[in-house]
Amino acid sequence: MLVHALIREDGTVGADELYTVANALGMSDQQVRLCVKRLVAEGRFTHEGRGRKAELHATADTTRALAPNADFIRHAFRQDAGLAPWDGVWHLAAFAVPESARAARDALRETLVHLGGAPLQGGLYVCANTWEPYVEEAAHRLGAHGGLTLLTTTDLRRGDTQEPAELADGLWPLQEIADRYHRLGRIARPRLDRLTGPASLTPSELLTIAVELAAELSRAMEPDPLLPPQLLPQPWPGTQARELIARCWAALRERDHGEAGPVLFRLYADAAREAADRVRR
Repeated sequence: MLVHALIREDGTVGADELYTVANALGMSDQQVRLCVKRLVAEGRFTHEGRGRKAELHATADTTRALAPNADFIRHAFRQDAGLAPWDGVWHLAAFAVPESARAARDALRETLVHLGGAPLQGGLYVCANTWEPYVEEAAHRLGAHGGLTLLTTTDLRRGDTQEPAELADGLWPLQEIADRYHRLGRIARPRLDRLTGPASLTPSELLTIAVELAAELSRAMEPDPLLPPQLLPQPWPGTQARELIARCWAALRERDHGEAGPVLFRLYADAAREAADRVRR
């Protein structure tokens, strides 16, 4: 998370920034070195130089992996702004992958959950959002597309439960997700006060705040299926926490002095601004 959060607009990560922010977050230089070594070995980054003068370069796969996350962030802010109301359609995915391809089967199952799906029964998952392009891309990549079935319905029942909000409450751990957003709000508020206060902040301090916010936002959003507001209890803490985060990212962008800052500054700030602009229009 630390390394990804520090990827700049040009796809690089400066080792000096990486070590400085890691130290501010209580990580040792040895932890950073081991992390970098693992990321390079996995092919996620290339490495040039030595020590704090080194520079990491994100590979094409790493850069591409940021795009779906940006899509989800953008969709969440559109939902918060009332720009993505639910059309009443449930999206289902079923798969039958043989035991001989267990790794692909497990990876597809994990992907469906990551995309906001919930298991209805063995090999059958449901989502409240349009997820077909992401599911098909993952199935093709894993070599499991031939065993994938996609369908939609407006008539979903599980046992005696048919009311959409009741279905959602039973399928997804909404209380656990809400608790994560409450935590995000508690962490974001004091950092927003620092970012909007009169005291100056060094580039390292700004990067540290950015990483802390990015880590907590990821912690909150990774298990969040981004259900439409119509399926969630109101007021939903996710909406409130993301509003705070949007203000934090806007403040971070304002304090960015034209340097090549982390790409997260732009992705998150732009997503929030796009939704706000559409509401005003």
